[in-house]
Order: sequence, then structure tokens, then C-alpha cells
Amino acid sequence: MSANIAEMESRRAAAKLGGGQRRIDAQHGKGKLTARERLEILLDEGSFEETDMYVEHNCVDFGMPDNVIPGDGVVTGSGTINGRLVYVFSQDFTVFGGAVSERHAMKICKIMDNAMKVGAPVIGLNDSGGARIQEGVASLGGYAEIFQRNVNASGVVPQISLIMGPCAGGAVYSPAMTDFIFMVKDSSYMFVTGPDVVKTVTNEIVSQEELGGAVTHSTRTSVADLALENDIEALLTTRDFFDFLPLSNREGVPERPCADPWDRREDSLDTIIPASAAQPYDMREVVAKVLDEGEFFEIQPRHAANILCGFGRIEGRTVGIVANQPLVLAGVLDINSSKKAARFVRFCDAFEIPIVTFVDVPGFLPGTAQEHNGIIKHGAKLLFAFAEATVPKITVITRKAYGGAYDVMSSKHLRGDLNYAWPTAEIAVMGAKGAVEIIFRGLGADGIADKTREYEDRFANPFVAAAKGFIDEVIYPHSTRRRIALGLRKLRHKTLENPWKKHDNIPL
Repeated sequence: MSANIAEMESRRAAAKLGGGQRRIDAQHGKGKLTARERLEILLDEGSFEETDMYVEHNCVDFGMPDNVIPGDGVVTGSGTINGRLVYVFSQDFTVFGGAVSERHAMKICKIMDNAMKVGAPVIGLNDSGGARIQEGVASLGGYAEIFQRNVNASGVVPQISLIMGPCAGGAVYSPAMTDFIFMVKDSSYMFVTGPDVVKTVTNEIVSQEELGGAVTHSTRTSVADLALENDIEALLTTRDFFDFLPLSNREGVPERPCADPWDRREDSLDTIIPASAAQPYDMREVVAKVLDEGEFFEIQPRHAANILCGFGRIEGRTVGIVANQPLVLAGVLDINSSKKAARFVRFCDAFEIPIVTFVDVPGFLPGTAQEHNGIIKHGAKLLFAFAEATVPKITVITRKAYGGAYDVMSSKHLRGDLNYAWPTAEIAVMGAKGAVEIIFRGLGADGIADKTREYEDRFANPFVAAAKGFIDEVIYPHSTRRRIALGLRKLRHKTLENPWKKHDNIPL
């Protein structure tokens, strides 16, 4: 028996060494952690249970039978984050550059299958040179098997991708189909074709960082949700983020003890709206003052900053927040903000996370660039997302709610459950001056000014909409947290179903 145990310990040691000490040192030299070190930080201490430690590749070409490393470039298994189950895989760049083989892919597929069986999230730590060239189409087949499981798991269990090194070619499509992507600055990148191919085909000269680095993808492309400074920050941020998510679409939102009174009065909100409608204010401050202990985990903070999306808690339970941001482009809806918010709303709806919407929107952004790039179809994505959502939906209009953008932002007409307005709300087809210039075309400047004041007195308030039942109540701003908390209690057991369909056809 002792010889058998010694053999097992020897094989375990070989697997844990991965590509060897020299390659581990090289990984550290780049400021990166190894696959196993990352899991030690991500998961609760001592909770990781590894599977398939001894799996080896089955390639017989290009001398590969003489180059076999147990584990085959990916560490897989399960563990807990703050006591809650999660399935994980962590690609090991020290083994064949983390390149994906048929067996490597098989390991990832196995833990994804297990996660769907038991209803637990999947977190993938990506650090791979791509498909293992020596295996040819078998490696590509492995990727496709992973892709299929990403699709099957979508809306069933949360999927999070951490890009902690290279992720190029076909490898990018697995993270792209997951729910959230976090990247590490200066050490991770994602692109379909690299700088060399780009230079050959288009004659453009671009660096890896400019083409597909963390800053590029978290600001310009929206591929990534966050860009973190280093491996450790990325892993610790993921631990915090994980606490907001339900384990699956059959589990309720997580709940934690909360000392913040549910009926806390926030008098500062009564004076946060400036006297001038042209003057901005920070909607993030409104959101923070309503949520438990001011904690707001924002998604894509540096992309389409004219809309805020993220998670917070009310009475210790997770809520999704969507809010126009008057500080950026006056909070107007455009292509990027519509896409960003639509995807977030659909995630919340898939996992039964209530949505709280704060509205201060002057309309959709005009201009040929927006029209020619498809604002009609992209704006319809957000409209579609709110309309199809069956989760509890509470909306608070703080100031402007003009035109079609009023409809889109979780209005009563899109099955909003509770729609509140502050006394400062202005709900109308458009701003007073623009409306008067159309209705009273031909009036002089003095006449336009008089009619504008008249229009503002008549329509620039929430009471016309409230008189029609489109607003449930005009509330004191200081009571917003209390109203939302009570509303969420009432709606906790809400039932609403869409008509039967195989699936919808959202305007992509």
C-alpha cells in the first residue's frame, strides 16, 4: 500500500508542477500568477476539489507522444466562494502555452456539464495561446464542444470569464458567450486576428494592447466589463461580484444580513436636482444613497457612461440597477448605451434579479452617425429587453422623461410594476422649447418664450402622467429607498409569463 501511495503522491506532484519550475518562474516574471495560484486566491481556502488531474493528451503526431504532461494545460474542479458552490477551470500557460487540445477541452466540458446538472455558476480563467496546432481539427472540435456548452448554459447558470493572458482566434468566442468578462491590464488581450495578420491584410500597424487589450475592450468595444490592474485585483473583485449572483435560474437571489434600515430617510435627495433643467447632477449619487450601505457594483463603468448598469442590494437582497447618467451626454440614449443596458436587463431577467430603473433621459441622440449606424435597431434592443422582462420592475423618474425614451426606460406601458416620479419629473413628448417651436411655428421670440413658460407650467411635471395612471405615485425623493424596499417586498412572489414560444427574435 505504501508503494501505491508513494506512486500517487509522485503523480500528483508532477501534475501540480505543470510545465516545470522554469516556466513557472517565467510566468511570475511577467507579473502573472500560475493557474493554481489563481484558484487559491479566487476560492475559499481549502475548498478546491480538483478533477481530471491525470488527464493526458492523445496526440500521436509531431513527436507529441514524447511530450506528455499530466493535466494537459488546464486545472479543473469545483470549490466555494464565501461558502457558495462554483465550478472553475484555470488554463495553465506553463503547459504548451495553455493551448487547447481535445482532452483539455474535454476537461472543461465536463465541469460545465456538472455545473448545469447541479445548478452552480462557472468561472473560467483564460490564459491560452489558442488551439494546439499539433492536433489540428481535433483541437477545433474541442473548442466547438465548449462553445455548445456555453450556449446551453446561457440563462441557466451564470458564466464569468477572466482573461488573464492571451485569448486569440477562435478562443475568444467562448468568453464572448459568457455573461461577464473581466480583463487584466497590460497582460491580457482578446482578438480574432493578431497584429501581424492585421498588418499583412490591411497594412495597419497596431500593438496587441491597442488592438485587443483590457482598456480597449472595456472602453471602446464593450467586449469586457471591467479592466483590473493585476491578477490579484481581478480575482478578489470576482469574489465580491460573485456574491451578487444567484447560483442558477432556479435559485433566488442571494441574501445577506443588512444593518442599513430599509426605511432610511435620505433628505439630501430632496435637493439633489438642480434648479436649472440644463444643469447636470450625478445619478450615481442617487443610486448609492438608495442602496444598502451605498454599495454599487457597476458594470462597464468606462463604456457608454451615459447609462449606469450594475448590482446593489435592498434589504440585503440583490437588485439590478439601470440609470441614465445626466453627467454624460445629458443622460441621452444612444447606440452604445442601449446595447449595454439591454444585455444587462436580459441577464437580470434570466436569473430573476429585480430591476430598479432611475430615469432622467432627454431622448435619443440625434445625428447621422447614430442613424446610419442603426440607432433604430439598437434602441429597439433596450425596448425589447424591458418589455419581455417578467421580473419585478420598479421605475423612478427623477427629472426628464421625454419622447420614445420615456417609453423605453421601463415605463408602465412595458409592464412596469411600480412607476414612481419625483416632483421634479418632467414627462412629455419633448422639451418645452422644442415643442413650442413646432406647435406655434412662426411666432416671434417673445411669443415663443411666453408659450414655452405656458407649456412648462402645463406639462413639465409628473401630474399629467399621474392623472392618466401612467405614474403610480409622485413621491418625496427622501422616501425613495423606503418605497423601493416596500415594493420589492410586495413583488417578491410576482408571477408573470410571456406567451409560449421556442425563443424570441430580439433585434440583434
